[in-house]
Amino acid sequence: MKNINIGMPIRYLLTVFIINAVFAVCNTAKADIEFNSDLLDIDDKENLDLNKFSKAGYIMPGSYPLRLMVNNRSINERLNINYYSKFDDLDTSLPCITPRIVELAGLKEEYERKVTWNNDSGEQCANSDSLPGTTAEGDLSNSRFELTIPADYLEYTSDNWEPVSRWDDGIAGVLFDYSANARYNRSVKNDSNSIVMNGNGVAGINLGAWRLRGDWQARADYADGAKINSNKFSWTRVYAYRALKSLKAKLILGEDYLRSDLFSSFRYIGVNIHSDITMLPPNLRGYSPEITGVAETNATVIVSQNDRVLYQTQVPAGPFSIQGLNEGVTGPVQVRVEEQDGRVQIFEINATSVPYLTRPGQVRYKLSAGKPANQDHKTEGNTFVTGEFSWGVANGWSLFGGSILNEDYRSAAVGVGRDLHQFGALSVDVTRAIARVQTINNEKETMKGNAVHVNYTKRMEEVNSQFQFSAYRYTEKDFLDMNDVIDWNPFRHSQANNKGMYTLTLSKTFPDQGITSSVNFSERTYWNKQRTQSYNASVYKNLDIGTVKNISLSLSAYRSNYEDKHDNGFYFNVSLPVGNSSTISYSLTADNDNIMNKASYYHRVDSNTSYQLGTGVAKSGATVDGYVSHIGNDAKVTASTNYMHNKNASVGLSVQGGMTLTAEGGDIHRIATVGSSRLLVDTNGVRDIPIRSTGAVTQTNMFGKAIIPEISSYYKNSVKVDLKKLPEDAEVVDSIVQASLTEGAIGYRTFDILSGKKMMAVIRLENGKFPPFGATVKNHQDQETGIIIENGFVYLSGIKLNEYMVVTWDGNRCDIQLPSELSDVPENNLLLTCVESNDAE
Repeated sequence: MKNINIGMPIRYLLTVFIINAVFAVCNTAKADIEFNSDLLDIDDKENLDLNKFSKAGYIMPGSYPLRLMVNNRSINERLNINYYSKFDDLDTSLPCITPRIVELAGLKEEYERKVTWNNDSGEQCANSDSLPGTTAEGDLSNSRFELTIPADYLEYTSDNWEPVSRWDDGIAGVLFDYSANARYNRSVKNDSNSIVMNGNGVAGINLGAWRLRGDWQARADYADGAKINSNKFSWTRVYAYRALKSLKAKLILGEDYLRSDLFSSFRYIGVNIHSDITMLPPNLRGYSPEITGVAETNATVIVSQNDRVLYQTQVPAGPFSIQGLNEGVTGPVQVRVEEQDGRVQIFEINATSVPYLTRPGQVRYKLSAGKPANQDHKTEGNTFVTGEFSWGVANGWSLFGGSILNEDYRSAAVGVGRDLHQFGALSVDVTRAIARVQTINNEKETMKGNAVHVNYTKRMEEVNSQFQFSAYRYTEKDFLDMNDVIDWNPFRHSQANNKGMYTLTLSKTFPDQGITSSVNFSERTYWNKQRTQSYNASVYKNLDIGTVKNISLSLSAYRSNYEDKHDNGFYFNVSLPVGNSSTISYSLTADNDNIMNKASYYHRVDSNTSYQLGTGVAKSGATVDGYVSHIGNDAKVTASTNYMHNKNASVGLSVQGGMTLTAEGGDIHRIATVGSSRLLVDTNGVRDIPIRSTGAVTQTNMFGKAIIPEISSYYKNSVKVDLKKLPEDAEVVDSIVQASLTEGAIGYRTFDILSGKKMMAVIRLENGKFPPFGATVKNHQDQETGIIIENGFVYLSGIKLNEYMVVTWDGNRCDIQLPSELSDVPENNLLLTCVESNDAE
């Protein structure tokens, strides 16, 4: 045997490069290729295995894991592509285009019906001449299978959107998501302690396209160790849903809240089917409202509707913005800001803030039936049915309407939406309601009334401004909605409580001056109690002064009137960057009772962790606070503390996370939104592989599994291995996988990770000879770990102690066992014996 020298690895790499180049040439050549082995600088030219390279475009019959490409666009994870020989030409092989591949291609329905089939390979395969202009080619050197299809045959697709045929319902599994907050407050003045704990989340089971879900929420309040309320854990909603892909609709069974753009929401048990705008391409979708406000201390923000928590989070002192609401939320939403010192702000926003317009030719609809229900999961009242629609009649015009029918309640609405082009967009609808309610004398009384709903929006590009106005259902005094009838009590005189709600938003930017400004006003009026109002105005400016860049100035003011309580506030802040990851700032905060001057320091430790420290002086005394946030594999954790001299001290903690388990594995993980879609990633049992989507990097657990929560339903999501953080002993064949998941799905994708040591080795057969040049080495997972060159030399990857590898060539194979210890093996001098096997490849 020849001694191994330092030039051998370089010589080996050059040889392997030549072999790979041969692969590439053979895949693209138009004629057969005859090799001249004299060009190869090897000693053992008689012991060569290059037959598989000699046929132009020929791929040996068999099954190959290849990435499917359509018109050079990656479609899915690797699929097993089967090649078979033609009966009349054994030197020619053809790929089997299965029904699944045709489905993933995304053909329009009329062209998919034109595909014809054969069973020449023993399975159903598409005929290559079914659709003129379509070609299919395998590229083994790049592990790709390329379909070229005329664009006219295909459904709409884009970089982040795929047709329905590629939507993935995911795999079966269970999940539990939570968002939990806790706050401890110590009052120095009153010598008392209080603890507030609250949380909400979703538990669920996925079975095929069905999602079984239970929404839960909990709250507990303690004062000096004693519980001061009766709130406890409760299931707020139990239901099942699934996507109806062909209808671009969603079906819901069980408990739900009426989803309507025309009528007030109420809780019921029944069935709902509605057009799901999230199934439309991104440019045709709606939006979710933004919630803005100012927190005077580290605070908990709770967003709810009909006593159901929609979203909650902890925010630091200063202005906050929440954009995590579901697009399906409509109507009035209550925002509760619980300050760390125990004070509470409450205000309302209107989540219906764009005109009800539908694109020409489209029809959107919502249908529901069932019985109203209470929080104890019991039905009350009579059965109802409701339906509404919006039809894009013509360019710029939409007609919409709907009705609710019940034994004691009938309501009908009709409206029109109009795109006024340079004058904005407008929608107007009128609702007529007739209700039969019980009087004090236990008799039935009929009440009739009308309501008007107006929406207007105008985007003024020429002056960088936008104006929005919404009059949310101005009602007559005798107008009742379904909620009024359900909760009717003649002794409480609750009829005609709501009168109207008005929302006004004006925003403007000044690009040359770097200024952004906005004004928001919302008012809700009642027939039998005082109105509630909220105002919010903000100005933001970014500027440079000399060598100091990106100085930011912000100014916010707010006022809210809610149930005889008036909250007024003012906030000013100036921030200066320090280096690339730190900021120092000064702020002035004023409210009804206090004025505070405060200095803060913010630092971003890395992409996952940040903290803020602050100290200030107020009328009530000095204050010190801190805030730290960390996005981890298992959860997002936020902790805060605040101390006000001679007044109070408090500590807060917020944790958001979840657990997902499937037959393929699972993990404890952070969440993006409770109950949302997620992707289970499998790295062949290799731990600590860094995986990234649009959020923070996630490391695979000890079983080589990770849950990626930053997945958008119905979007084309790309998840990749972070190659910069990949361990040195790991390699990845394809570093990117893609998935378009239906709502609530648990997707599953695998990365082909090769893990283990790398070193030069010599493989010798039992008879003293060497495997031929070009023979391949694979591990027990069928991953290629090396290609043999002359005299058995091979650069092996994925070396793990005591594992077996297989060497194959020209239908032959032999097995090698790796040593149990490598510390005694000289560098680049691993000698392995290959035991021949009677099993043909």
